Amino acid sequence: MKLTHFDDEGKARMVDVSEKPLTKREAIAIGSVYMKPETIRLIKDRQISKGDVLGVARVSGIMAAKRTPDLIPMCHPLNITSVNIDFDIDENKSKVDIKTIVRITGQTGVEMEALTATSVAALTIYDMCKAVDKEMIISEIMLLEKRGGKSGEFKRIKSNQK
Repeated sequence: MKLTHFDDEGKARMVDVSEKPLTKREAIAIGSVYMKPETIRLIKDRQISKGDVLGVARVSGIMAAKRTPDLIPMCHPLNITSVNIDFDIDENKSKVDIKTIVRITGQTGVEMEALTATSVAALTIYDMCKAVDKEMIISEIMLLEKRGGKSGEFKRIKSNQK
């Protein structure tokens, strides 16, 4: 398999997508933040002193999706049409699961935007809760699904989340 972000001489490059057709594309990324049960309760009861943890994490994740090319050099600036971030509090496993769906009609995929949004949402949860729980673990950030474009559909066969 040939890596697309390198030219024939091995130099890094941004892929030219100017000849690619516009298609509907979607990427779904997931991740988890493991924490102490007390921290889960504080989040659920909105008792974290910095504010609404999941509300702020959702906004930061959306902002991150839109700023992905500022963070990852070979990503194209995209006109993202939709970013949806949902959280599931799993008290039994003492974790918050994050699921991000990013959509676009464009010439390149949105996998990196979905992964970036999930990552930054997780980091925001950590930041907002670190005063009460410095042992949180950000884990299992992965692409769950992607649709559209030349490479077609991808669906992860097994993940630890719903």
